[in-house]
Amino acid sequence: MVKKIKDNSLVLKKILLVIADTVSINAATFLALFFRYELSFSKIDLQYIIHAQQYLWIDTILTLCIFALFGLYTGLWKYASIKELFNILLACSLSYLVKFTLTSIIGFNQPRSTVFFGWVLLVMMVFATRFSYRFIRYIVHENLNGKDIKRVMVIGAGDAGNMIIREIRSSQNLHSKVVCVIDDDKKVHGLFIQGVKIIGGRDMIVEMAKKNKIDEIIIAIPSVGASERKKIYDICKETKCTLKTIPGMYQLINEEVRLSDLREVQIEDLLGRDTIDINVQEILDYVSGKVILITGAGGSIGSELCRQIAMHNPSKLIMLDIYENSIYDVQLEITKKYPALKIETLIASVRDEKRIKNIMSKYKPDIIFHAAAHKHVPLMETSPNEAVKNNVFGTLTLVKAADEAKVDKFIMISTDKAVRPTNIMGATKRICEMIIQAYDKKSSTDFVAVRFGNVLGSNGSVIPIFRKQIAEGGPVTVTDKEITRYFMTIPEAVSLVLQAGYYAKGGEIFILDMGEPVKIYDLARNMIMLSGRTPDEDIKIEVTGLRPGEKLYEELLMDEEGIEKTQNDLIYIGHPIQFDEKQFFDNLKQLKKMTEEEVSCMKLIIAKMIPTYEPDISDSEGINSIETAECITRLFAHDNQKM
Repeated sequence: MVKKIKDNSLVLKKILLVIADTVSINAATFLALFFRYELSFSKIDLQYIIHAQQYLWIDTILTLCIFALFGLYTGLWKYASIKELFNILLACSLSYLVKFTLTSIIGFNQPRSTVFFGWVLLVMMVFATRFSYRFIRYIVHENLNGKDIKRVMVIGAGDAGNMIIREIRSSQNLHSKVVCVIDDDKKVHGLFIQGVKIIGGRDMIVEMAKKNKIDEIIIAIPSVGASERKKIYDICKETKCTLKTIPGMYQLINEEVRLSDLREVQIEDLLGRDTIDINVQEILDYVSGKVILITGAGGSIGSELCRQIAMHNPSKLIMLDIYENSIYDVQLEITKKYPALKIETLIASVRDEKRIKNIMSKYKPDIIFHAAAHKHVPLMETSPNEAVKNNVFGTLTLVKAADEAKVDKFIMISTDKAVRPTNIMGATKRICEMIIQAYDKKSSTDFVAVRFGNVLGSNGSVIPIFRKQIAEGGPVTVTDKEITRYFMTIPEAVSLVLQAGYYAKGGEIFILDMGEPVKIYDLARNMIMLSGRTPDEDIKIEVTGLRPGEKLYEELLMDEEGIEKTQNDLIYIGHPIQFDEKQFFDNLKQLKKMTEEEVSCMKLIIAKMIPTYEPDISDSEGINSIETAECITRLFAHDNQKM
């Protein structure tokens, strides 16, 4: 029904244009004579009027046909550009050329100056009928005022800014008015773009936003680097205006910018990280045509691994997770986007040794990305046995199976919390790194780990927690004003993991450059300001104190590891720390026995395996002094048996 009304409206517009052009053609013919004879009809030779009347119908039909040929009835004139104006000039010129030729052939002589006058008049009238709508809209738009009108500042006087302003002007449904433009190029200050003045550089943003009562700021500078954009975002936040931006480099790729491409400024934009450079060909070389197994495929990192690997044409993608709901959603997404890709979705636990061996035997994966793990720090502190069972022995089970199946590469996702761990989650991931390094020495499989910090928006991270707290009106809770964390977006982290996989030769711990650490307190303030509210006024920030096992700051590298560069400036290799492997695996056996017996003091055994780990064994965790003594006695007994 809506389509039919729209079609009828277009037909009506074409009919009205034809009628307007018919009037213009007739008027131009007679007005040309009127101007030729000094604006006096009494001076016009009667034969010219008679001849004009006789051939006017032929002139009208020919001119309308030429207009149609040049698309003067098919264009959307509210979006007309220089090309449409040029078409009007060509169509009018051709029509008068044909008219002059035909009248000369049939012997209809008329003053040649009437041809020029007629052409000028016809161009003016045709132009007026097509551009009058835009002129009226411009006048109306310039006089827009009132509380329902959104006052907009555009940052960027380039092509993107120009297109945004043009779209806002031509939109019928958008009650917005571009009031001013900001650009750092001093040469354009004081000039106008689409009738809007460029009032100055970024130092004027706060002042002009207040002076012009700006409601919304649109940042239209896609070619500027992320670090420079962050500086502009930081200035704009002070205005408390709604902030919108366009995707980076969009105008350079598509050569146009639409209002639909605008999005709210997100917390990711405030990291100030430039686009990561990835060698796609290198990833293709080792992933294309291979059977890829991803554990934890329903999680934040695992699901993104599935998305990016699916792009590189593996022969089969095996997605494994213990949680059915999350992996089902990923399966639907990948299947829809890559219908030709062979996908296997498996529900399994990495702890189940028999199930894992059967999967290896049946599917024979070439490469394994191991992302399955318990990662929630506070929860793992209260359930350390589950962290050990899943992270340590789940990894060990998978590593053994990969070794027996002679998998080409095994890439484990690690964490910066494995460096000098203060919590059980980080400690278990450090043990996993040690398992990887130990097995690599005796296996044909290349075992490696990739270590990085927090990823924005992952399950359990602070970003979704803060968003929820802000949506509920606060308070936003931060454990300490000085606490810092490294952050990276999920797609960035995964693309670097894939690149690291190409460099893997076995035994490496790859470390991703996470940029500068971010204060969580500042992050909370930024997120509140991005929501259009004021920290500590509209939404309170509460400092709750560090949680068990939580660090003030994270590290990506232990002092004794040292690093070496790779071909990618954002990927480094940490030198492996040597350890007594026999002692390590003996401790693993003892640790496994204690997890089976639910011994609560297993943290002490882990501390024996990782000297830098200092567990908190306070009564609050349910470990009393008697249990601690029993645990220490068992440790000594175990050591004496070996002696």
